[in-house]
Amino acid sequence: MSLLSSLTRLLLPAEAPVVDYPFVPSDVALYRRTAHPDADALDEQTWDDMLLPQYSAQLARETSIFGQQELHRRLHADGGGVAASAVRVRTLAQDAGQRQQLHAACTGLRRADREISVALFGAEPAPAPRWTGLLPWLPPALLLTVVLALATGVVALWGVVLGLWLLLTVVQVHYHEAVEEWTRILATLQQMLRAHSLLAALDDPLTAGLREDAARAGKLNRRIAQSAVGNLPGMREYRDWLWLMNVRHYFASRDAVRAELALLRSSFERVAALEADLALARHLAQTPRYCWAEQGGAVALEQVVHPLLAQAEPLTFALAGQGAFISGQNGIGKSTLLRTVGLNLILARAFGFCYAERAVTPLLPVYSSMQSEDALEGGESLYIAELRRARELLALAERAPAVFIIDEIFRGTNHLESISAAAAVLHTLSQRGTVIVSSHNLVLAPLLEDRLAPWCVSRVGDGLRVAPGVLQETNGISLLAARGFDQAISAKAGRVFDWLSTQAHSPVSRAGGFFD
Repeated sequence: MSLLSSLTRLLLPAEAPVVDYPFVPSDVALYRRTAHPDADALDEQTWDDMLLPQYSAQLARETSIFGQQELHRRLHADGGGVAASAVRVRTLAQDAGQRQQLHAACTGLRRADREISVALFGAEPAPAPRWTGLLPWLPPALLLTVVLALATGVVALWGVVLGLWLLLTVVQVHYHEAVEEWTRILATLQQMLRAHSLLAALDDPLTAGLREDAARAGKLNRRIAQSAVGNLPGMREYRDWLWLMNVRHYFASRDAVRAELALLRSSFERVAALEADLALARHLAQTPRYCWAEQGGAVALEQVVHPLLAQAEPLTFALAGQGAFISGQNGIGKSTLLRTVGLNLILARAFGFCYAERAVTPLLPVYSSMQSEDALEGGESLYIAELRRARELLALAERAPAVFIIDEIFRGTNHLESISAAAAVLHTLSQRGTVIVSSHNLVLAPLLEDRLAPWCVSRVGDGLRVAPGVLQETNGISLLAARGFDQAISAKAGRVFDWLSTQAHSPVSRAGGFFD
């Protein structure tokens, strides 16, 4: 090592520690929206309904913005390319040493504090203006003019000095913010290229795809780096304000990025994919219950659980050619069952695995309606919000087959209109896709039995069971006393319930007459 290199290493600040920068969800979503805007099998409400923000945060531990963006893209994608990723994830999940080696090579990615997918996959950087070729000559011209003014004493030369100094200042001030932002983008690009080189240098078959252009990646990394000497204490200000090195580097590095955009995009995709696989493998290695899903036309989930519930009770749920109408007592876990089924179907399509002992799943998008609420800011009542979401689901059903997961449809209007509207919408949706709905309006079960098989969630011993049938014994009124209501309230409610029950029409045996 040369003396200059040794002194530089001593004087330069130490490399920044690894700190997982708190990127906001909109930053994480930019890669999908910029590079893959048309490959989207999830919408925003389903994303929130299925608790995917919380699940993504669980997956993203010790993962950089690159891996986070790739995981986010896969969760929204249509499932293409899952097989190749699943092979890598299986391999890594079984080999802790391999995971550790790859994790060490990717650690620098977590120093990134800028999202760069827009810079790479958005509009190409504009080429440097022609006048930037004059920038290297401005500082020497200024110094030469100062020397001439001092040597000759010609006052007019000081006017030239002032003009050149003002020109340097104007250039510096005008590009200051752009240079600072680009510097942070470059720092992230360099971490990506460095990880590319480190991964390619490993004797690992999973990184073989990075070796072909690893030398180009390393060369580009050096090309866009600023001089280490320029970062010595006190040197940066002198270098930038007098010699315009930061502005000159800004234009030169933008041209370099523009020339190698194909390499940078490819590097981003491969590095991000490998880190995403690593995150999945690390997660599965710590997961007690999961399986690799089999692709099929039906839905069959044996002993399935929700990954966000620490004490999740496993359930077995299967559909054969029909959707499902799910009933059950209050608080039994119907909404949790819907989220469990929905999330596992999404993960099977995105990653290839489920949190179950065995899983057969269709390669279909999943859309849900579970969290409609009054929107005061938009002046939208609960029922209007429910109607808007129902129209969205019907429009999605027109585009392609899908799985529709719905919890308590049309709560925001009176009982009779709620049942009528729900029956019409659910029957139409079930003709175009697979509908899984839960409701306390049990009369919907016979109305929709030609399209939705009735299933009931009940407690058997210490566990839960999903079995064919409709809830027979409700518990809404009994919960009044259990939750501290006066006995007189419970009694009045019971009398009203008995009266309403006697007024109800006889159950409808089938709904063909209504929907034919």
